[in-house]
Amino acid sequence: MSTTKAKAAALEAIDTTTDVTAKGFEHTLSAVKEGIEKATKGFETSQVKLKESVEKALKTSEELVAFSQANLEAFLKASKIFAEGLQGISKEVAASNKATIEDSVAFTKSLLGVKSVKEAVDLQSSFARTSIEKAVSETNKVTDASVKLAEQAIAPLTARLSVAVEKFGKVA
Repeated sequence: MSTTKAKAAALEAIDTTTDVTAKGFEHTLSAVKEGIEKATKGFETSQVKLKESVEKALKTSEELVAFSQANLEAFLKASKIFAEGLQGISKEVAASNKATIEDSVAFTKSLLGVKSVKEAVDLQSSFARTSIEKAVSETNKVTDASVKLAEQAIAPLTARLSVAVEKFGKVA
C-alpha cells in the first residue's frame, strides 16, 4: 500500500508540477506575445515618425532648392538689367563726349576766324558758359539715369529679400 500511495502521490505531484509548469509556460508565452505586440507597435510608430521626418526633410530640401533657384534667377535678372542700363548710360556718355568734341572743333574754327581780341574773348566766354551748362546738364542726366538704373536693378533682389523675410521670418 505504501507503494501505491507513494505512486499516487508521485503521480499527483507530477500532475501538479505539469499543471504549474504548463500555466507558467502559458504565462511566459503570453508575456512574450504581449512584449512582441508592444515592440511591434513601437516599431510601427517609430517607422511612421521616421517617414514623417524624412518627408518633412525632403519637402524642406525641395523648398530650399526652389528658393535658391529663385534667388539665382533674381540675381541674373538684376545683372541683365544693370548691364543693359550701363550700356545705355555708356552710349549717352559717348554721344555727349562726341558732341563736346564737335563743339570744341567748331569753336576752334570760329576762333580762327575772329578779327579782334574782344571778339575772341566774347567767343571764349560764350563757349565756356555753354560748355559748363552742357556739362551740368549731362551730369544731371547721367546721375538721374544711374539712380533709375540702380532702382531697376535692385528691384528683383529686393523682391527676393521680401520673400526671404516673409518665409524665414516666421521660423524664428
